[in-house]
Amino acid sequence: MIALSPHTDILATLTYFDLFHYPLTAVELRLFSHHTHTPAAIGAALRELLAAKQVYCFDELYTLHNDPSLAPRRRAGNAKARALLHTAGKVARLVSCFPFVRGVAVSGSLSKNWADERSDIDLFIITAPNRLWLARTLLHGLKKLSYLAGRQHHFCMNYFVDECALEIREKNLYTATEIVTLLPLRGIGAFDAFFRQNAWTRNYLPNFSMRVSYLEETRRHPLRRAVECSLNNAAGNALDSLLWRITARRWSRKTERGRRNSRGIVMSMAAGKHFAKPDPAQFQNKLMARYEAGVFGIYTAQPQSLRPVC
Repeated sequence: MIALSPHTDILATLTYFDLFHYPLTAVELRLFSHHTHTPAAIGAALRELLAAKQVYCFDELYTLHNDPSLAPRRRAGNAKARALLHTAGKVARLVSCFPFVRGVAVSGSLSKNWADERSDIDLFIITAPNRLWLARTLLHGLKKLSYLAGRQHHFCMNYFVDECALEIREKNLYTATEIVTLLPLRGIGAFDAFFRQNAWTRNYLPNFSMRVSYLEETRRHPLRRAVECSLNNAAGNALDSLLWRITARRWSRKTERGRRNSRGIVMSMAAGKHFAKPDPAQFQNKLMARYEAGVFGIYTAQPQSLRPVC
């Protein structure tokens, strides 16, 4: 296994979060480090990196950029996130009432405790086995209604998996970070199984413990039970598969035509029988390429004594 010095590990971690203009505390640097280091080793390395002007510190937040504005930006974003998370709790409670929904978590920047005036509430949803497309279609009706109330940004249900396929296929630093920072709000059983299926994230982030202890269990309301019972049969199986094929074709046409959302981003989705998610090629691959280029630059600039050793 390759061992990184705490200096190189700190620089690599900051390289990733600087892609989002998000400085880190010393505690967060250790949590998101790619290897295990003692707090004392992290502290000593930070002092040396600060003295060498490879790292800068503003308001106890560390970054690769000599830009004091990053600290108040983050602090303001943290305050905004706390308010938005209160709303997210109400949204998760409503979403969890829908048939075949087994777990609801906050994802994206909000799960990392940051938001601004344009932030959405991004939701990661776990559904019952082989009922993802039924659940998603019903929730899409809720999304349509949210437009009438001007609350569409509170219902960004952009990532679904079902209990048949909880393991995330793409395994890299980006997906590992997104998984360990998920903020589950409903469905303790579903997320306990999900995190066990994705224990591979410890290969990338060995210091981060995933969070399942405080979330609430989903409740089976009478109407929800009635709908689920009526569709737990061969007809339900056929309908779920039909909805999958229809949705996949529709999204494929949107992508081919270059349809863009309200923010000017090309609309694209990867759709399988057991998952519905943003197309990794649209964002994830580009982000990881930028990160790897930055890390390569850090590695080649480090003194020989601080480079990785086997």
